[in-house]
Amino acid sequence: MQKHVVIIGSGVGGLATAVRLAASGFKVTVLEANDYVGGKLTTKQIGRYRFDMGPSVFTLPNLIDDLTNISKQDKPFKYLTLDTIVNYFFEDGTSLIAYTDKEKFANEVATKLGETKESVLEQLKFSGKLYELTSDIFMTQSLHKLSNFLNLKTAKAILNIGKLKLGKTMNEVNKARFKNPKTVQIFNRFATYNGSSPFQAPALINIIAHLEHNIGAFVPATGMHDITRHIYELSLALGAQYKFNSRVTKIKVENDIAVGVITENVEIAADYVVSNSDIKHVYTKLLDKKYYRSKLLDQEKSLSALIFYWGIKKEFKELSLHNMLFSANGEEEFKCMFQDKKPYHDPSIYINIGSKHSKNDVPEGCENWFVMVNVPSNTSSMPVEYVDEMRKNMVEKINRILKTDIEKYIEIEDVLDPYLIEQRTSSAGGSLYGNASNNKYAAFLRHANNSSQIKNLYFTGGSVHPGGGIPLGLYSAQIVAEMIADKNK
Repeated sequence: MQKHVVIIGSGVGGLATAVRLAASGFKVTVLEANDYVGGKLTTKQIGRYRFDMGPSVFTLPNLIDDLTNISKQDKPFKYLTLDTIVNYFFEDGTSLIAYTDKEKFANEVATKLGETKESVLEQLKFSGKLYELTSDIFMTQSLHKLSNFLNLKTAKAILNIGKLKLGKTMNEVNKARFKNPKTVQIFNRFATYNGSSPFQAPALINIIAHLEHNIGAFVPATGMHDITRHIYELSLALGAQYKFNSRVTKIKVENDIAVGVITENVEIAADYVVSNSDIKHVYTKLLDKKYYRSKLLDQEKSLSALIFYWGIKKEFKELSLHNMLFSANGEEEFKCMFQDKKPYHDPSIYINIGSKHSKNDVPEGCENWFVMVNVPSNTSSMPVEYVDEMRKNMVEKINRILKTDIEKYIEIEDVLDPYLIEQRTSSAGGSLYGNASNNKYAAFLRHANNSSQIKNLYFTGGSVHPGGGIPLGLYSAQIVAEMIADKNK
């Protein structure tokens, strides 16, 4: 008899889990509280402009290709390889380009920031070594099964543990390698890819640079929303069913076994339940209090974001798809967000311009700006009060660094803040990646992909193992699907 899996939420992890389980012969029903798929990775048309609303960095496209192959669909996912990863700008007028070509990037850093070319290449080699030693252990399998550690790849990592710099922070390792604080700031920024501070996160987080600089940075052919649209269509072709505007209010548990879910309108029985919702939301809203695990769930949350979506009536030739305008004091910026729990007055500003590659998203001669700064997660459960002040600071900084008057080019505007992120995605406090990784044991402190208390209950997405971001969300789906398939055997 065909087993039924109910998936709560259609973020990247939920969609990919639907593909993998449907391809394995399960009946799959996905329940989505919104009227669209994608979770944080969605799209919105505002006037004459189309915007990708959430994640904007695309690495490891092979993970999407894997889903296409699994589904046996003759519909390849189309994407481009970037020649330029990021354009960097500093307050003193210094700017440089992070080229995809490693030699070219190393020369750029040497020329503009006075580092040796060799130090840059050594840093990228170090990131690659971290990936080689740990990716199979920490990313592609559960950390909560003892059998997964009894193998040669784990033994190899243990023998090379000194190379992982486990006792040092990301900033300590980067500061020891480079003499220019600007170079350190460039490589420290990868901590924000999982919402952490480079001054607290372990040096292992330097692994993220490997994905962009050693493997490559990419862009979907017509925007980031292509990712969720493609996976969604693959799952539909395999027979997965979706019920939109279906908010789950309870995971039904009998004798410590998940047997289905209850929505606002109906009760649905299931052999397995997979939650793609934020893990804290699951334990506080969907399960009985007796299952709450304070040690895991009450950890420090990752950063959130304040994002402005601007339709710009001008093309800025000095900008590319990804652009970063750095704070003048990176250490104070992270201290303010994590210790003082406040947005920093001089934030690092990330500007993504999708129309650099997707011209049909905007009117001719215009650009769609996704302008983001990191801010703390919102612990008040009330609307945030700093949006206007932060917008003023951001506009002034953009005008200073780009030598422009950006206000006169803004044709349309929309905004997303931590409160709205939480309302739309159920992410605790609007945190983008669940728990922060400001701990050298962070990899082991994320929630497992299955419940140790409730049989047949599984978890996927950025708030559980192996972590936040599109690639790790896709890996979590792979882990969950394999666990369910193995159990079903």
